Amino acid sequence: MSQRPIYLDCHATTPMDKRVLEEMLPYFTEHFGNPSSINHLYGWEAEAAVKKARETIANAINCSPEEIIFTSGATEANNLAIKGIAEAYFSQGQHIITVQTEHRAVLDPCHYLEKLGFEITYLPVQKDGLIDLDLLEKTIRPETILLSVMAANNEIGVLQPLPEIGAICQKHDVLFHSDAAQAIGKIPLDVQQMNIHLLSLTAHKIYGPKGIGALYIRRRDPRVNIAAQLHGGGQEKSIRSGTLYTPQIVGFRKAIELALQEMETENKRQSQLRNQLQKQLLTLEDVYVNGHLTQRLPGNLNVSIEGVDGAALLLGLQSIVALSSGSACTSTTTKPSHVLKALGHSDKLAYGSLRFGLGRFTTSQEIEIVGQQVVNTIQSLRQATVNY
Repeated sequence: MSQRPIYLDCHATTPMDKRVLEEMLPYFTEHFGNPSSINHLYGWEAEAAVKKARETIANAINCSPEEIIFTSGATEANNLAIKGIAEAYFSQGQHIITVQTEHRAVLDPCHYLEKLGFEITYLPVQKDGLIDLDLLEKTIRPETILLSVMAANNEIGVLQPLPEIGAICQKHDVLFHSDAAQAIGKIPLDVQQMNIHLLSLTAHKIYGPKGIGALYIRRRDPRVNIAAQLHGGGQEKSIRSGTLYTPQIVGFRKAIELALQEMETENKRQSQLRNQLQKQLLTLEDVYVNGHLTQRLPGNLNVSIEGVDGAALLLGLQSIVALSSGSACTSTTTKPSHVLKALGHSDKLAYGSLRFGLGRFTTSQEIEIVGQQVVNTIQSLRQATVNY
């Protein structure tokens, strides 16, 4: 069997940490009860595990456990936040603000609400991927009910200034939602200090299982009302009905616990590896780093390359390294990245882009190999174009 390519697509998903899997396994076979079955031992065991997970996640973002609602992932959490707020606050206004570089799990619910009569403002970003705070404040109106800005961009890794955004929302009595799928466990998150009212989370970006996420919903100062989008058995305070997936929730707890324990050392290590790779790629002419050079995730490197076809570049690298040209959630489309287009890139330059997502298990040796292979492949493609 041939050797598998080096994995550098950690923004799409991460491999599950074996320590997470070990924590989950007993809840498939031994402690398999339904946490809603409160009349016997099996249910009590599952309920206790869910409670412990809720407390760990709440501590990670500085909220109370009662403010954590489990979902199937960040996509569901984003939909619940945006549609749930739109429905609950419809009588107060039908204007929502978001950003052009958001994940499709935010943009598509907003497009859906437009069909129902809501007005959505899609804020542009500056060339470094950051929003203009003055423009944001000028965009807020009396009928604005919600602002949704992601914490860390899934393609270019840019970190938006959450405390400053939260302060603006507080000043104007606007609810603030943030998609933190890429941020949890990688940067400090404090919903109180950042004045965040709703926060979407997921486990599979931090070496946990797929299929589990959470939505933080503030309960006081102010209390946020939200309309349920799934109805059924009344679980999760009837905000999100459905039998809780205990093994996944246990895995989510362990993944967050490990990420927080290792965040400082991992951020330093991944930043060094990212800078090593960046230095190798920038030895070539006409290679550009996308997004802010310092306000970004430590394991992110997104580059655009002049003079190469993106599809040909990925094809030439696929036996060496597993990566993508943009978001895995939109990788089946033939359109250029909407994030890179928002930065002002032409279609051609956007197509000639690569997203490197480094992670916990990435090694310096792997980065050295990938860097050299990417440089060699770019040089070969450019030479072939010249000869052609």
